[in-house]
Amino acid sequence: MLSDVNVALGVTGSVAAVRVVELAHELRRRGATVRPIMTSAATNIIHPWAAEFGTEHTPITEITGAVEHVELCGRDGWADVLLIAPATANTIGKIAAGIDDTPVTTAATTAIGADVPVVIAPAMHEPMYDHPGVLDAIDTLESWDIPFVAPRVEENKAKMATVDTIALETACAATPDSLADTEILLTTGGTAERIDPIRVLTNRSSGQMGRAIARSCYIRGADLTVVHGSISMRHPSTSGLDERYADPDLPYASVIEVETAVEMRNAVFDHIDTADCFISAAAISDYTIDTRDEKLKSGPERTLQLHPTPKLVDQVRDEYPDLPIVGFKTETTTDSTALIEAAKETMERAELDCVIANDASVMGAQSAHVHVVTDSITTEYSGDKSTVGDGIAAEISAIV
Repeated sequence: MLSDVNVALGVTGSVAAVRVVELAHELRRRGATVRPIMTSAATNIIHPWAAEFGTEHTPITEITGAVEHVELCGRDGWADVLLIAPATANTIGKIAAGIDDTPVTTAATTAIGADVPVVIAPAMHEPMYDHPGVLDAIDTLESWDIPFVAPRVEENKAKMATVDTIALETACAATPDSLADTEILLTTGGTAERIDPIRVLTNRSSGQMGRAIARSCYIRGADLTVVHGSISMRHPSTSGLDERYADPDLPYASVIEVETAVEMRNAVFDHIDTADCFISAAAISDYTIDTRDEKLKSGPERTLQLHPTPKLVDQVRDEYPDLPIVGFKTETTTDSTALIEAAKETMERAELDCVIANDASVMGAQSAHVHVVTDSITTEYSGDKSTVGDGIAAEISAIV
């Protein structure tokens, strides 16, 4: 997500500065190199040695004749993005007014003037966050296309956002928005067919790969609607095809939870009219069954009559012949040639623009090895699913 990205991390005098080591570690875990800049007030909260430990770089605590702010955030400077986390009301107001009396505000003015992306994560007591002057300052900075990572308002405090959310928004700022103004409809997770009120017939799926692709598409600027299959059994009366909710793994997407193959099909067709691309990553049940209203008694042998479910990508292609569609093909073989051939057969049958091929061993795993098959080329991606999802999103950018 942040591979080879240089992040200048501005730290100000909020008590949330105690989380800087955790934040720096998370940014580095995702591939970034981090150099800290601290106000004198921040050094009263967290010792510069702690910031050095978290980043493996000596913090800048004053601007000297070496003009550190220009070296970091000037034109042709080191930083790809300036992240200020936590940002106090004092610092936000100064940046909006162009006041440069700390290393962080001076770096911010330099970055803004040099068109270096800036991301701000506020942290302060809630009454300060609600002050009209602070809100005006935030509006001013947002009008300059500076994104704010919204705080979590709890216990009368506007607490700094989670490190995951901050890292995500930092990646957005540092990544070209190749999918800006693009609406993507994506399915993920497994579907389940009810046998009776207790039992289901389903496919194995964690939904990790679909969520990783969604996240990487969001980083590139896409607007996302995610139809998420769930293998958890819900009573039919509580199932809603357009029941959108806030998924902690997908806070940036409009999420619709479904259970069965037909629910997924209906949700997709309810929202596909405005889509610029359809990504079918869900493990949709290949068979359904006539549902019993009462629990089947356990013990005796039973024969269940299975009925094949229609292929969703085929249905979408029939209705939308010009829509870019990305499909998935999973096989139990680990032979690359066989996987690629199976993907090509699916691509030709459904007239897909791209097919992602992988073997079944990656289901539920943290890592993946996939072949991205198009008409002209086949590309391999390996690693954790976040890394693979980023590669797939890059391929999607070339299709849309």
